[in-house]
Amino acid sequence: MARNIIVINPNSTTRVTAGIDAAVDALRIPGGPGIECVTLQAGPPGVESQRDADAVIQPLVDYVHARDNEADAFVIACYSDPGLHSAREASAHPVFGIAECGLMAALTRGERFGVLSILAKSVPRHLRYVRALGIDSRLAADLPIGLGIAELGDDARVMECMIAVGERLRDEHLADVLVMGCAGMARFRDRLEDAVGLPVIEPTQAAVTMALGAVCLGQRGRAH
Repeated sequence: MARNIIVINPNSTTRVTAGIDAAVDALRIPGGPGIECVTLQAGPPGVESQRDADAVIQPLVDYVHARDNEADAFVIACYSDPGLHSAREASAHPVFGIAECGLMAALTRGERFGVLSILAKSVPRHLRYVRALGIDSRLAADLPIGLGIAELGDDARVMECMIAVGERLRDEHLADVLVMGCAGMARFRDRLEDAVGLPVIEPTQAAVTMALGAVCLGQRGRAH
C-alpha cells in the first residue's frame, strides 16, 4: 500500500497551501511516501490570533479523523500548532506540528534562535508556546514583520520586511539561527538565508522531514 503524508494548511488561503507544496517538493523522493498538501476550507483566511487558532481546532481534528485511514502521518502546517494534541488523540498515526518541529530543528543549528512572526499580536502566543516547551532560555527574540497573511503575496515588500527583521534578530539580539514563524513565509526561506547569512528553518520543511523519518521507519502514533 502506498504511504502518504498529509500536510494540512488550517487557513483557507490556497496561495499559502501552494507555497507550502512548493517548499516541500524537494522532500518528494522516488519510492518515498507521497506528500499531499491540503487546505482546510473551514479555516479562516489566516490564523493570526489565539482566537483564530482556537477556532480551527475542531474542524482540523475532524479532518484528521476522517482521513486517518488514508495517511501514515499528518503535519499541521500552522505555526500555532492548533489542535496538535487533540489531533494526536484522533489518529493512530504520528501527527507533527510545524512550530514544535521548527523550534526543535533550530536547537540543532545554533545556540540562540530568533523567530520572525507576521504580526505583533502573534508574538505573545508564540512566547507562551516557547515557554511551554521549556526552551525560552535559547530564545533570542521573536519579532514581527508587520504583515498579515493577506499581505504576503507582495514578494518585494515581504522580502524587505523579512530581511530587516532578520538583521535585527542577528545584530541586536544575537540570534545565530532564524525560524520562520508562519507557513505563509515558506517560499522566502532560501532568499532570507542568503540575505542574512544565517541558517533559516522553514518549519513545514522541518516537520515533513520528521514525518518522513517516522513513516519510513514504520513508527506509530501515540498509544490510545
